[in-house]
Amino acid sequence: MFDELLERITPFIEKEDTNYRKALEPGMKLVITLRHLATGDSYATLQYEFRVARNTICLLVKEVCDALVMELKNEVIVCPVDRGTWQEVAEEFPMRWNVPHACGALDGKRVAIRKPPKTGTMYHNYKGFFSVVLMAVVDADYKFMWIDVGGFGSQSDAQIYNQSELKECLEDGSIGLPPPSPCQMMSRTFPISCWEMTLLASAHTS
Repeated sequence: MFDELLERITPFIEKEDTNYRKALEPGMKLVITLRHLATGDSYATLQYEFRVARNTICLLVKEVCDALVMELKNEVIVCPVDRGTWQEVAEEFPMRWNVPHACGALDGKRVAIRKPPKTGTMYHNYKGFFSVVLMAVVDADYKFMWIDVGGFGSQSDAQIYNQSELKECLEDGSIGLPPPSPCQMMSRTFPISCWEMTLLASAHTS
C-alpha cells in the first residue's frame, strides 16, 4: 500500500537536484508525513528521527498532504447521491451493528492544534485544549462518506451541523435518501417518517 501510494503522489512532490543541494526523496517525504499524522510527533522530534531539518519538515508535510488530497479525494470519500446506494449502506447497519434504518453514523472529532494568533478562545474547546473539529458521516465499515473540516473548537457538534452542507442537502432532499418504510422493533412495527432522523440520531447516541 505504501509503494502504491508513493507511486501515485510522486509526480506532485518530486523535486530536481540543484547545484546547491540534493532534493529530498519522495519516499522520505511520505514517511515523515505519515509518521507525523499517525503519531502526532512534533517537527522538532521528527528532525532527529529522520535527520531532516525542522523548517524543511514544516514545508514538506503540507506539500505531501496537499498531494494526497488531490490524488485520493475523489475515490476515498464518496457521498452517495441516489436511493439505491443509500439503501445498500443502510442494509449493512443491521447486519453488522444491529441498528435498523441507519444511513450513516455522524459525529465530530476535536483535533488538537496550536492556538492561532489573535483568535482568543475561538478554538478553545470544553475539554481544555485548542482544536479544530472534524465532523464526518461513516458507513457500517467505518468508511468516510462525508466530512466537514475546520470547525472552531469552541463550537458544538450541533452548531457545526446546522451550518453544514449536509443539513442543506437533507432538508432540500438533494442527497437522495430512500423513502420512508416500516421498521420492525420489539415485535411491533413503527413507521419511520424520514430516513434523515436515523442519520442524525447516530450523533446523539455515539
